[in-house]
Amino acid sequence: MRSQRLTYRPIDARDASRIAVLAGDWDIARMTARIPHPYSLVDADQWISSIESDEFVRAVERDGELIGAVGYIQRDAEQAEIGYWIGKPWWGNGYATEAASALMDFCFGEAGFKRLTCGHFIDNSASARVIKKLGFRRVGSDQQWCEARKSEVPTIRYVRRRPWLGRLWRGGKR
Repeated sequence: MRSQRLTYRPIDARDASRIAVLAGDWDIARMTARIPHPYSLVDADQWISSIESDEFVRAVERDGELIGAVGYIQRDAEQAEIGYWIGKPWWGNGYATEAASALMDFCFGEAGFKRLTCGHFIDNSASARVIKKLGFRRVGSDQQWCEARKSEVPTIRYVRRRPWLGRLWRGGKR
């Protein structure tokens, strides 16, 4: 996968230390469901080695440097839930929107999903803006566990359906 400024590649064991530093930042971890805080090198190693076959995870790179991650968990043959995070030093540059858009292109194109879901914790206004830019529609709210906060957090849920078959998916293949 590629986009205008970013490249995407499978995450491997060599990425663990970088992921531990970036994802271990409280401001990142507290906005994700699965990243604990503190987040150690051992945690990152364990996560990388535990990625399941129904998960698709890619490192997000800018000029060869890992700056975040994007991915999805396949829910069934037609649906996946997407997620993303970008390291704090790169916030405010549109990288989350660019990376999530590239992931959507892949999901609707090569992976063939008909529907994508996502969500954000109610206090994550930056992710709300990204999701809105990507054309997701709000479908409800619930509570989701946040490992970093060690609590259930109010969460807003969204869905995005693949464009009709006769129409071109704007982003094309990446």
